[in-house]
Amino acid sequence: MKRSTFRLQAVLELRRTQERAAAVASAEAARAAAEAARQATAYETALAAATLPRTSSSEDFRAAMTLLRVAATDASDARAAATASAEQAEAVRALWTAAAQRTRGLERLRERHLEQQLIAELAAEERAVDDLVTGRAGRGTPGEVPWTP
Repeated sequence: MKRSTFRLQAVLELRRTQERAAAVASAEAARAAAEAARQATAYETALAAATLPRTSSSEDFRAAMTLLRVAATDASDARAAATASAEQAEAVRALWTAAAQRTRGLERLRERHLEQQLIAELAAEERAVDDLVTGRAGRGTPGEVPWTP
């Protein structure tokens, strides 16, 4: 018996490719988010370790305060970028999840198709065996009385 092909196989392969691409994008977005968080933590650590000079002129004090303000702004900007990157990573992961769900739906259809194909093959085999058995019973030897219950 000729096996029929799954008509949506090309679509299934496309969905699998889309899912793999979404997985790669999700991994890259997660890596970028982790790097942004690491960088923000480094800025915050550097800001926390900064101290003002004990004795200095007013110009040195103003310069130190300006540097601390710039460092605080950098740390704040880095934390905002890390938060935005984490949100972007979550959005990309949601796209990956959606792609995986679409792929899984088609995979279930393919599994059903294969099951139905197997059931049809088994039924055809059973019919062939039944035909052989009933054919032999009809071809009994001459003079032999067929068995009846």
